[in-house]
Amino acid sequence: MRVTQSMLSSNMLRNLNNSYNKMAKYQEQLNSGSIINRPSDDPVVAVKGMGYRVDLDKNQQYQRNLNQANTWLDGTDEALDQVGTSLIRVKELIIQAANDTNTPEDRQKINEEISQIRQHLQDLGNTKVGENYIFSGTHTNDPLFVNDAINPKFTPVPDRIAVPNAPLVATEKSIDINVFDGIKMQINTEGVGLFKEINTFMTGLENLLKDNTTTGTDIGNALGVDLIAGGNPAIPGLDSLNEKVLVKRAEVGAKQNRVELMESRLQMQEVNVTKQMSLNEDTDYAKTITEMVTAESIHQASLSVGAKIIQQTLVDFIR
Repeated sequence: MRVTQSMLSSNMLRNLNNSYNKMAKYQEQLNSGSIINRPSDDPVVAVKGMGYRVDLDKNQQYQRNLNQANTWLDGTDEALDQVGTSLIRVKELIIQAANDTNTPEDRQKINEEISQIRQHLQDLGNTKVGENYIFSGTHTNDPLFVNDAINPKFTPVPDRIAVPNAPLVATEKSIDINVFDGIKMQINTEGVGLFKEINTFMTGLENLLKDNTTTGTDIGNALGVDLIAGGNPAIPGLDSLNEKVLVKRAEVGAKQNRVELMESRLQMQEVNVTKQMSLNEDTDYAKTITEMVTAESIHQASLSVGAKIIQQTLVDFIR
């Protein structure tokens, strides 16, 4: 095969152009900090990088969900704490009112404070987080108490002992959020039954204090598990109510502990995914700089050799 001068020149120019492209690629990697700047640079690395970014986006959304869960649980715990504090004050007032030496006027004064505490407990039942009522189940737009009574819009909570297989009503249904892939967590606490019993107890206690024929023993019975009005089993005593409040707080505390565990897990996952993404596509500066210097040396050598290959023209002689 005959090798002409034009063939030598074309090959040299093509090789020089490839050398320029290689140096431009290294320079782009050093400037951007990534070994790929477009999918065509390395489709496999690009696809893996997309997967890692999807994982990070999901992780960030789960962390935002956990922040919302913390808000609900903290609001619930604070409200139940105030309920417990109020019931402790009610216990003190019952002990004070159970003394038969109290005059009707004394009981009336105690009853006025009991009435205020009952209204305060209703306000706690209407606790909101943002624009949502946290004790109303899935009826987050409706308050638990309206006009000094349970909201008539709510379906009565069935007696689980008498009807164990009764379907859940809206106020008993859970509000779940995604906290991890395939993992949901309930953030609300069913409070209709608890606050209904507390309100019934407080109303019965007010009626006892208003009745001048009530003895101190009758009032004192409100502290125990015995019921305060006519043996009605729907009205538990104060100690029973306190125990139910503590059980609810324990449930909330357990959920808060789980949220902390999930937060730790998500933070570890975020670190691991970020590390994998970095290993997948970040520039190895030491290696790239070395390759860049090597490519420059080869390019300079190519220019030097090319200058000897290209045939001189009349312009060279004119100089």
